[in-house]
Amino acid sequence: IREALAGAGIRAATSGAAGMMAAFRPGTAPYAHPGPTAGHRSYEAAYHASGFSGFDHGSNLARSPQRPHDMGDARQPRNGFAENEQAAFETGPVASADARAGITEPAEALLGMALGAARAQVHENYIVAQTRDSLIIVDQHAAHERLVYEALKNALHSRAVPSQMLLLPEIVDLPEEDAERLALHSETLAKFGLGLERFGPGAVAVRETPSMLGETNVQQLVRDLADEIADNDTVETLKERLDRIAATMACHGSVRSGRLLKAEEMNALLRQMEATPGSGTCNHGRPTYIELKLADIERLFGRR
Repeated sequence: IREALAGAGIRAATSGAAGMMAAFRPGTAPYAHPGPTAGHRSYEAAYHASGFSGFDHGSNLARSPQRPHDMGDARQPRNGFAENEQAAFETGPVASADARAGITEPAEALLGMALGAARAQVHENYIVAQTRDSLIIVDQHAAHERLVYEALKNALHSRAVPSQMLLLPEIVDLPEEDAERLALHSETLAKFGLGLERFGPGAVAVRETPSMLGETNVQQLVRDLADEIADNDTVETLKERLDRIAATMACHGSVRSGRLLKAEEMNALLRQMEATPGSGTCNHGRPTYIELKLADIERLFGRR
């Protein structure tokens, strides 16, 4: 399955584009987003589902950020995502990305790429790109979060996980049989950054913990591992925990909403997405970008 997905290249989810097309049709009900996956706090706290209800000619047209004269503060709350510091794509102050739209023509070679050439950044979160026959809108935070997550996972499963030495070994008292099982799996656990050894009858001494976990409850971690090994004779619990930690780190280490990107940064993100299998959806199953074919856009304007 992995090889088939990699061979198929990057693919966009169809639900987003279909919802956009439906939203522009007269008399169509608002497109309802399924919402975030349960259990992910950072997204649950910031996510507010909303639908497009058609154009209201009496609404705040003067406050639109696309109008040539700013007649009001068009900046909307970032729902808790905007941050001053970024873990990646660090640059100096730049002019508004909305103002940069159309300043330079995209290179012909970029138009032939799957995600095309970046043309603008709107609402400080969405990258607008152009291919030879389509318009692409990318959620920069969701896309980069997926890229960081995949990079962390590859590092996690391709080599030993970095560990951090404890100032003082953590002594964990256990039933003798649990201590023995942990000692038998010590080499495997060491690959995940957990260094432990026997410490007399019914106890183990933990000297190293995975760096990815930061400050963790060592006692509870070791007891959970002992129970898992006793039940299934496996250490999958730690592996899954590290995957979840990788997902959390990716969320906090990715380009946030509200971060203005230069044209080269936007294009770099698009190229990384093209090279990463599965980047068409974020860690929580939502699309990272939608694609509107030129033919569909022309139909919206009655040209077809």
